[in-house]
Amino acid sequence: MTMRSVEEKERVCVTGAGGYVASWLVKFLLLKGYMVHGTSDEKNAHLKKLENASENLQLFKADLLDYEGLCAAIAGCTGVFHVACPVPVGSVPNPEARFQVDLIEPAVVGTRNVLDACLKAKAKKVVVVSSIAAVGLNPNWPKNQVMDENCWSDKEACKATKNFYSLAKTMAETEALEYAEKGELDIVTVCPSIVIGPMLQPTINASSLLLLALLTDGHKTVEDTDRPLVDVRDVAEALMLVYEKPEAKGRYICTSYQIKMQALAHKLKGIFPNYSYSKSFTEDDYEANLSSERLQKLGWKYRPLEEILRDAVMNYEEKGILHKA
Repeated sequence: MTMRSVEEKERVCVTGAGGYVASWLVKFLLLKGYMVHGTSDEKNAHLKKLENASENLQLFKADLLDYEGLCAAIAGCTGVFHVACPVPVGSVPNPEARFQVDLIEPAVVGTRNVLDACLKAKAKKVVVVSSIAAVGLNPNWPKNQVMDENCWSDKEACKATKNFYSLAKTMAETEALEYAEKGELDIVTVCPSIVIGPMLQPTINASSLLLLALLTDGHKTVEDTDRPLVDVRDVAEALMLVYEKPEAKGRYICTSYQIKMQALAHKLKGIFPNYSYSKSFTEDDYEANLSSERLQKLGWKYRPLEEILRDAVMNYEEKGILHKA
């Protein structure tokens, strides 16, 4: 009886399984009884400690540019979550020369390789993680109009402002949705905003630096920018939701809160009063006017901001990234 129930479990693949969002997705999939294949580098010890990992998690060493490796990881899977993507911390070194190799190739060619491998494996559904970087850089979008799924970052504007991450994400998501138009694969894309919250992986990811900087850079002046935020666990739940709901089609923006940096620092200080918060903020009139209404209509819900901030800071303290103030 036990063998039969294991055989009947659905098998899915998560690319970049050791990353920030993907680690939480793997955790939730295992808890729900899925058999999980993960592509990952050597930084995956934390995945092996997850509940049900010893029986139901299989890790594969496969680069996004390694088509055969991806085929091996995706073989036998009915669903695939393509989460892996390079995220630069700071500016890209030698941007004019390097962005093609560092960002565009892994994002665009990598996405194509994953989708080709999904087609070969006859996967029933693919969820591709994009980003609001593929939504928000659009100078032609009417200023007071909410940015919804119809809004795309302008590729020429990305190049002009040397925003190569936005360019890579826009090109990769376009590639995925154009692939879907062929009708051979059921592909859904999800565009999370700035992802914060507790980390499962050992190394600090780029988006977590946003909160860490506010908590530790007391002497620095911070731009009072309007930031769209979402909890990492809510993103993982959104990815599972669009995978499991047959009616989920096309593109979904995944964001929960919009808050200015000064207001965010004030909120953090209300929960954790003893950290070295920035005291100087410069004006910034940019407004992140994004809507996740389409995802919420599908049934997605998100955590309270106070809970997200508390869980994140306590997690940083537990990991020794922050020393309790």
